[in-house]
Amino acid sequence: MQLALENMTKSTELEDTYQDAASNVLVALCRYSWREVAQYLETELLTGVFPHRSLLYVMGILYSQEELLNKEDRRSWNNLLTQMATKSVPFLNIDVWSNEMLWTLTKPSQTQQDQNPEKAFLFTYYGLILQAEDNSANVRTHVRALLDTSHQWPKQREGIALTVGLAATRHLDDVWAVLDQFGRSTPIKWSLKSFSIKGFEDLRWKWASSTILLCYGQMAARAKTRILPWVDNILSRMIFYFRDSSWDETLKQSFLTAILMLVAAISRSEGAHSYEFSQTCELMQCLMVLMEKEQQDSLCTASRQQAMQVISSLCALRPPMDTDRKSRLLSTCLHSVLALPLMDTLEKHTCLFLEPPNIQVWPMLYSQTMEALDHMLQSFMVQSPTGDELYFLLSHLNCWLASEKTHERQRAAHCCLTLLKFSNHNMYCRTKGYFRQIGQLVAMLGIVCQDPDRTTQCFSLEAVGHLYQILVHHKTGDSSQEEREIPEQLSQLDVHGDSLGSSEDQPDTCSISPEITSQKDSIFQLSSSQAIKAVMTYLSRADLDDLIWIFVENLGSTSPFRVEAAADLLLLVVQEHGAKLMTVTNIGRAIYHHICTIRIPQAKENILRAITLLARNHTPELVAAFLDFSVSLDSHAFCLWRALGAEQPVSHLVLATLLTWLQKRTLPPSDSDSSSDPKKAYLYSLAAMNTIHELQFAREYKKAMREAYPQLLLALLAQVHFTLELTVLTGPQAGLQAKETVTPSPQRCSTSLEALKSLLSTTGHWHDFAHLELQGAWEQFNSMSTYPQAVGLLARAMVQNGCRETKAVLCQLLSSLQSQQERERKTAMLVLTEFLYSPTLLEVLSKQAALTVLAQMLQDPGPEIRVTSLQGLGNVLFHPGKEILLRGQLSSFLDGFFQNSESVVVGIMGMVSDVLHRLGTQGAGSQSLSVAVNARSFFDDERDGIRAAAMALFGNLVATMAGQDLSALRAQVYQSMVPLLLHTKDHCPAVTTQAKFAFYRCAVLLRWHLRYTLFCTLAWERGLSARHFLWTCLMTHSQEEFSIHLAQAISYLHSHHHYIKTWAALFIGYTTCYHPKAVSQVVNDVDTKLLLCAFKDLKKDPEPGIREFATRQLSFFKEMSARSNK
Repeated sequence: MQLALENMTKSTELEDTYQDAASNVLVALCRYSWREVAQYLETELLTGVFPHRSLLYVMGILYSQEELLNKEDRRSWNNLLTQMATKSVPFLNIDVWSNEMLWTLTKPSQTQQDQNPEKAFLFTYYGLILQAEDNSANVRTHVRALLDTSHQWPKQREGIALTVGLAATRHLDDVWAVLDQFGRSTPIKWSLKSFSIKGFEDLRWKWASSTILLCYGQMAARAKTRILPWVDNILSRMIFYFRDSSWDETLKQSFLTAILMLVAAISRSEGAHSYEFSQTCELMQCLMVLMEKEQQDSLCTASRQQAMQVISSLCALRPPMDTDRKSRLLSTCLHSVLALPLMDTLEKHTCLFLEPPNIQVWPMLYSQTMEALDHMLQSFMVQSPTGDELYFLLSHLNCWLASEKTHERQRAAHCCLTLLKFSNHNMYCRTKGYFRQIGQLVAMLGIVCQDPDRTTQCFSLEAVGHLYQILVHHKTGDSSQEEREIPEQLSQLDVHGDSLGSSEDQPDTCSISPEITSQKDSIFQLSSSQAIKAVMTYLSRADLDDLIWIFVENLGSTSPFRVEAAADLLLLVVQEHGAKLMTVTNIGRAIYHHICTIRIPQAKENILRAITLLARNHTPELVAAFLDFSVSLDSHAFCLWRALGAEQPVSHLVLATLLTWLQKRTLPPSDSDSSSDPKKAYLYSLAAMNTIHELQFAREYKKAMREAYPQLLLALLAQVHFTLELTVLTGPQAGLQAKETVTPSPQRCSTSLEALKSLLSTTGHWHDFAHLELQGAWEQFNSMSTYPQAVGLLARAMVQNGCRETKAVLCQLLSSLQSQQERERKTAMLVLTEFLYSPTLLEVLSKQAALTVLAQMLQDPGPEIRVTSLQGLGNVLFHPGKEILLRGQLSSFLDGFFQNSESVVVGIMGMVSDVLHRLGTQGAGSQSLSVAVNARSFFDDERDGIRAAAMALFGNLVATMAGQDLSALRAQVYQSMVPLLLHTKDHCPAVTTQAKFAFYRCAVLLRWHLRYTLFCTLAWERGLSARHFLWTCLMTHSQEEFSIHLAQAISYLHSHHHYIKTWAALFIGYTTCYHPKAVSQVVNDVDTKLLLCAFKDLKKDPEPGIREFATRQLSFFKEMSARSNK
């Protein structure tokens, strides 16, 4: 010991190194006899002369190295040091000693980043001396002198703050006053506004505000029980210097260190939980700014971790944070941590730093940062252990669960699991009462359970398990107060479990910890779908609605896996609890908007299947929802409608609901009535019309359409009338108003008419469709003035074709006659007057009942209905003698056919047709032959109107002969077939139309086969193939009249009408191709010459097919002419 003492102060070439070696010998002796060494040190320290550096070195080592002394000796040493400081108080008044103290404290070290032991001890010793000083003025003088030294180096600032803090232990008011005065000094004011380094003086004061922050932190740490009244003042100063100082890493770290010391002091105070602090909100704002300024692509310091530790501590203080501030704080912290790049990326970024940090500490630093984040979330949960708070916290993680980056989703899932596990194990959220928004929590986690990343899946699935257990206990209320133990220090809780670590350290697969799998509840062993299904059993109807809405919203996600997961879970919810859902209408609308963007077949299939299942219990709601986007039906909407009616019982209900909407036909108000919405009143009716039209072609609705045919027929007829009313109402400006109100009038009329057409064609009533198509009667539905005739023609076609639905339609129209809407009564009455000619009528109504119905309708407020009813009362059904009277007039009418006036003849032929119609199934009787002969005689009249009227009359006559003896008229019918066929190419459109219709009626009367194909060919086909088919039909069914047909065709070669002449030549050509011998026997020389001329003309026809056909036939007839000449 003596040797060490002698060499400690010896001056050599080695200077401090030699002295430190000797001092270390003395330090080593302390392990065995520290009291003797301490006695020597005390003696040297209290001589009144400032101690030698080596002495301070030994004191610093003894003070800083805890392992040199055991706990008891350490306690004794600290007491001795306090006593020495008390005895050193008089030295403060010795200028030499004081100046030496300041000089030693401010003397530059060899390495300014590391503080030597003697200086570290001296800061502490100086503080203890000032603490023991009773003279306040003396304390203020020394504290200010210390503060006026340089603040350039970190250890210097920390030492100054330590000294000031120790002095404040007994002199809090004095130290506060000195710091306040120092903060107002010119150098500090200058440093607060400085943003550039100008020289040494600048560096001395540049970080003075950081020293002040550390001083306030040390003051708070030493204040002990007196801290609470000072907290707000100290915080206000800290916040001021944080905001007004130049931002750099030094300021940030000093602020965090000071705040940590402050909150630690507050947490040690017994009354902190009942004390209301006024500066916590401002402090939170500063912490948010600090987190936002952290570099997002690097993690080199513990700043994030420290900031979140402060936030965790502040959670327990009053007043509690408001929801908006807490939300911003959570968002900032989550973004700062969860958005950090992967470890490999962090390494690449930090390699570019001038002083790269130690990469070996990164995993630990990252892990500690994540733990701080988890601890912060748990702290919020502890302060408000409710279901609302749990949802609030987890909802802020939802956007991260939906991140496109795998590692961000993985981290967010880990946070969810940690928080839920903590809440579950500590029995939070288990109090009875309404657990709001639990459905949204389940949905959030359920989607991530199907994440493509296996680790994220496992985290989420285990989180669902903990949420399930929370729900079970919450619903059953089996958690007692004795079971609930809130931990004193959240940081000591193992809330992560062995299976959970940092996301970068996770392997490709993860397993549930044995601790969990051994639990009685097997929720953690289920698959994701099974787990979600189990959780749903504890959800209320409102929760289920929240749950399904999250799934629906995620259908619009840009992430394919989220879309697939949402579709899977949507189907699962509907399968299990579809009947309980309450907001199905809005759900249906939302699904449509999302399904338009989905390109994943399986997801779309699941969505459509979910719609099918929902329809079992919510058909009216879904129909109402889908009508919103069915005014103009696209392919996506059509898919939804098909899914809606995929099951047969539901398809009938869907159609019935659509019919109900279709019949809600309220005309829009006039322009002067601006108080009501002009759209809603009738747009749904138009949408229902469009939908019915499209669904007629869907196989899912085939059966329902057939069974609902009577209702649909009358409803669509009334709908056509409704669209005509809209057209009249909107007038010529309809097209201009379409963008603001509805689709243009022509389109509305077209759609309603097309719906009526397709109803006939898709439900097996093509015969009725053919009648109107071949007559060109559909056009009459486009005008209000011709609407009654159009409806009458359709009803007449049904009667003449013996429609099998006549009885059902009759029953339906009887109820329509009682409708509140005039258009429905009008339509029903128009149909009924035509049905009076049907034998089926008397199966539904007796003659007297029919008379009663018609008589009652005479009282209808609609004049058109009264007129129609009056016409019905004049039917021959009620006046049998009228048949004889009408037949008696026929001969006079037939004489009128030979008048010179075309209009008169056409009128008379029309009257004869009307008489035939009024006679109904009784027909013209014995005068039928005369009518047929006279009508046929005008088929080739040069006047277009008379030709058309004659063919129409002949067709009407043929229609009355159905089911009667044809022996008298058979020859007339066969002899009319070729003229009618050839006139299908007449130059007059009216003649063409009547020729086609009469030809078809004759084919029906003669019961030809392939009548549907015949109708299609007559109606729409053009070209040689169509003509060949028509020739085939005629010649196949009338072989006995071969020579007559051929002779008639030859006679038409003299026609002045080019098209008829061409058709006649083609007819003969087809006959020649298939029956050359028969033609050779029938045709004479004159006919042959005529044929040669005809086919020579056809060689000049503009159609290539006809020219080629004429060339072949011409060679045949040349050979035949040559043979006849021989």
